[in-house]
Amino acid sequence: MKSNRLAFVNGLLLTGEENMTPITGHTLFVEGDRILDIRPDGASTDGYEVVDLNGACLMPHIPATGKPKKKQADAKKLVRILTSNALMRRICYTMCASYVRPQLLSGVTTIRSVGGVQNIDSRLRDEIAAGKRVGPRILAANMAVSVPGGHMAGSLAYEAHSPEEAAAFVRTIAADKPDLIKLMITGGVLDAKKRGEPGELKMPPELVKAACDEAHRLGLKVAAHAESPEGVKVALENGVDTVEHGAKPDAEMLRLFKERGAALVATLSPALPFALFDRELIGATEVQQYNGQIVFDGIIDCAKACLEAGVPVGLGTDTGCPYITHYDMWREVNYFHKYCGVSNAFALYTATLGNAKIVGLDRETGSLAPGKCADLIVTVGNPLEDLTALRSVSMVVSKGQIVDISGLKKYPACEQELDKYL
Repeated sequence: MKSNRLAFVNGLLLTGEENMTPITGHTLFVEGDRILDIRPDGASTDGYEVVDLNGACLMPHIPATGKPKKKQADAKKLVRILTSNALMRRICYTMCASYVRPQLLSGVTTIRSVGGVQNIDSRLRDEIAAGKRVGPRILAANMAVSVPGGHMAGSLAYEAHSPEEAAAFVRTIAADKPDLIKLMITGGVLDAKKRGEPGELKMPPELVKAACDEAHRLGLKVAAHAESPEGVKVALENGVDTVEHGAKPDAEMLRLFKERGAALVATLSPALPFALFDRELIGATEVQQYNGQIVFDGIIDCAKACLEAGVPVGLGTDTGCPYITHYDMWREVNYFHKYCGVSNAFALYTATLGNAKIVGLDRETGSLAPGKCADLIVTVGNPLEDLTALRSVSMVVSKGQIVDISGLKKYPACEQELDKYL
């Protein structure tokens, strides 16, 4: 179903602003890929295709498969196989293309892909933007920079041995015109060898600084994987723009966030299964579950402290981890409300306009306002009353076009277990 001019009537409008209240008695007009205006009911809809929402909620979009697995894959071996020859690279590209489509069908019209195989993500971004593939708007990082023995080293990240090599890898990545650079500054839950040591610092401060300086010289922002207090501080001290995940905060960390103008991107979804699931179900060792709990609690504490200190907080899912699918961003929004104690309205704002501000797209998308891109979703229920209304969208509009959302495949095993933590 396609039209260049749409008029959405008889709905409840949620603008995406921080202090949003439902707007009734108004019609939202879309022309081309833009929101033209929001006018009181009774305004002429001549020349527009009228979309009757029948009382449903209209709001901005909510910016690996995630199938359950008990045995962790060897990332180095898998990527080596998938990039071994032209045929395998085509297969890998097709797989990645199939992963982004469910994001759009579930109501996510913009994604930030923070680490991928070679330059696949930027290629997908360009094909989607050109209308050659169906998918969400993509902000791509492509390959990341790590160090020998570091997080994702040799699979989704280059291994830098020196500051000069770290800067050189940034230039290599930048040649494919990504939207940002990703650094793997600490380890994670699965690669920690001892209890109490998740997020061990891997990348020396001088390498972090060299990579950040080169990225900024090239006009690119830097996102950093960091899951320990030491790692977060090293990231902030040396120039990163966003911290992905986070860790237990203190006054110094919060000072650094504010001084550097950096933001936290909380990711409760990947930590929750390792922290709260039965170990047999997730296939985790006792050490991994213990460390998973530390990371989960650290992300929550960091998000709460940042909010209190006025530091921007965004939301992400780390899709591809066990039990984290390409269609469940709504769960992260719900977890943010449940575990960080924010209101439904603020959780929805954070996932829409708040996220857009952090990635520099707030003039383009993230709220219902004239002139912005018409990236919209419709839900029968009101998420300001119950965030699980976001679970099943009844309509997705991407760049002014109504998307066919049929055929979205879900994983019952994921749904069953994750629903216990709503």
